Amino acid sequence: MAMHRLILCCLLAATAAAETARFSSGKNRTHLIELYTSEGCSSCPAAEQWLGGLREAPGLWRDFVPVAFHVVYWDRLGWADRFANKEFTARQYAYASRWSSDSVYTPGFVLDGAEWRKNSGQRPPPVSTGKAGVLSVEYTDDGTCRVSFDAVVDYEVQVALLGGGIVTNVRGGENEGRTLRHEFVALALQTARLEAGAAQVMLPAVGRDGVTRTALAVWVMRRDEIMPLQATGGWLD
Repeated sequence: MAMHRLILCCLLAATAAAETARFSSGKNRTHLIELYTSEGCSSCPAAEQWLGGLREAPGLWRDFVPVAFHVVYWDRLGWADRFANKEFTARQYAYASRWSSDSVYTPGFVLDGAEWRKNSGQRPPPVSTGKAGVLSVEYTDDGTCRVSFDAVVDYEVQVALLGGGIVTNVRGGENEGRTLRHEFVALALQTARLEAGAAQVMLPAVGRDGVTRTALAVWVMRRDEIMPLQATGGWLD
C-alpha cells in the first residue's frame, strides 16, 4: 500500500511538472521584433511570411523574440481581422508618438522599440548583444506567469500569449480570395509592475479557434516607457 502511495505521488509530481513551462534569457540582450499587421492589408502577407519563417531560425527565443500585433484600422475596408485589437493599435500609435510621427502603417516592424525599415527577405534577424540581465518566467497552464528579472530599479513586465499555425481564408477586403498563414500572433497581452525584481501576471482565457500551437513572449522595460530592454519566451505546445 505504501508503495502504491509512493507511485501515485511520483505520478502526480510528474504531471504537475509537465504543466509548468520555464523560459530564461541569457545575460546578453535578447531582441524584441514586433510586426504591426492586418489581414485586410495587401502588403502584409510578405512581411508575415518573413516573420513566420523565423520559426525555423536557430536564434529564435535565444537571440530574438517575434510578436505579430494585428491592428484594427483596416477592419472598416471590407474584412474584419479576428486577431485585431484596439490595445495593439494604441501600442503602435504610442510608438509613432515616440518617434514624433502622427501616422502609422502596415506592415510596420519595430526592433527594440525603434522603427525598423526592413525589406522582406533582405535582412537577417538580429543576434543577442550587450549585457541586459537575466529575465526568467514560469508559466502554468491556468495562465499564471511568475516573472523575475535581476534588476532593482523601477521596471514593468509585459507578457503576451502567442498563437501560430493559423490559416485564414479571406473573403473580403484587399486580400479577398487569398489564404493567409500566421505565426507569433498576439492573442493576449498583460502588463505588471516588477516589485523587487519579481511579478506575477495572469493571462486571460482567450479564444483559440484555428490556433494549432502557442508560445509565450515576455519582455521588460522601465516603468512608463515602451522600449523593451530584455526579452525571453518559448513554445508552450
